[in-house]
Amino acid sequence: MNRHSLSTDVVGWVILALALGAGFSVASIYYSQPLLPLMGSDLHLTVNGMGLVPTLTQAGYALGILFLLPLGDRHDRRRLILLKSVALAILLLACSLTSNLPSLLLVSLMLGMAATMAQDIVPAAAILAPAGKQGKMVGTVMTGLLLGILLSRTVSGFVGAAFGWRVMYQLAAVSIALIGVLMWSVLPRFATHSTLSYPALMKSMAHLWQRYPALRRAAFAQGFLSIAFSAFWSTLAVMLLEKYQLGSAVAGTFGIAGAAGALAAPLAGGLADKVGAEKVTQLGAGLVTLSFALMFLLPALPPHAQLILIALSAVGFDLGLQSSLVAHQNLVYGLEPQARGRLNALLFTGVFIGMAVGSALGSKLYSVASWQGVVVLATLSGFIALIIRLVDARRIQQAAQKA
Repeated sequence: MNRHSLSTDVVGWVILALALGAGFSVASIYYSQPLLPLMGSDLHLTVNGMGLVPTLTQAGYALGILFLLPLGDRHDRRRLILLKSVALAILLLACSLTSNLPSLLLVSLMLGMAATMAQDIVPAAAILAPAGKQGKMVGTVMTGLLLGILLSRTVSGFVGAAFGWRVMYQLAAVSIALIGVLMWSVLPRFATHSTLSYPALMKSMAHLWQRYPALRRAAFAQGFLSIAFSAFWSTLAVMLLEKYQLGSAVAGTFGIAGAAGALAAPLAGGLADKVGAEKVTQLGAGLVTLSFALMFLLPALPPHAQLILIALSAVGFDLGLQSSLVAHQNLVYGLEPQARGRLNALLFTGVFIGMAVGSALGSKLYSVASWQGVVVLATLSGFIALIIRLVDARRIQQAAQKA
């Protein structure tokens, strides 16, 4: 069934369900970040050991996007979403039962791969969206996904402080089981757009990567923004505990600040529909860079003002990153509609390679250069993304003048 066979009212309810599904599924890979001090205390982990947990989860997400997401062009997305929801619920429960670092890291890697059901959901929104509303509809679903990313930290911080980190993962497993039932109930069957075998699908991704320079630039720019994002969130809880003696619940509340930025995702999608995705990506990258650069002022401020500035910066850089991400998706989906699953896989492989790199580098820099090192990394990464987008805009302008 395609989107043209659905009434407008039905599409609205399905988009809402997709937003919920994307949010709960992607939240699974971020619950750990405010819980890292609790997990470290329980399992006797070092700072570097704690940093490996989000790193492996995000690396698993990147691997799942690269090797599993292309199946959405070959098989019914509804069925793929159900299978991944079952696997994700089981892995979340298994995570709550781990007793040592090796088993925790293995489950974290596999959990990240299963959580890519969120990225099966996003292209479904593009397929179901009415003509001319793709950016807005994708932005709506991305709001759910991004709120899942950000509010997951708030929820896990409070639940972890009250009941322990293991209970948080058990509750997450229940939530995913319920989401799986919801997705199966409301989603239509999706027509497949390719009859290629799995090896041929993977080979075609290499061709897509070579064929579209705009795809490559989008993946690199969003990847650098993701380095900044991940470095901040992967080290925030540890920094707040060491510098301000604040626990996981307080670390989680910073997710609320970031969520304010995520709420702008539908607006960013609508703006991309009107003024062009390229302009929105430039604005987003610039806002990320500025927001992190403001944190260089922290040493000059008293402690309470420092916390306020960190929260305001979180609002700013999350707004910039999410706006840029929605615009990049809008840009990429328009390159070849019949290959949305593979194009999405390539874009988000860049995103979550950036996430994994950000977690790893952020933890290392925090160990040797404290929070200032994390701020330097985040600001530099945002600036590189901005340069990529500005150079791309100049190329587009020059090509238009020659034409």
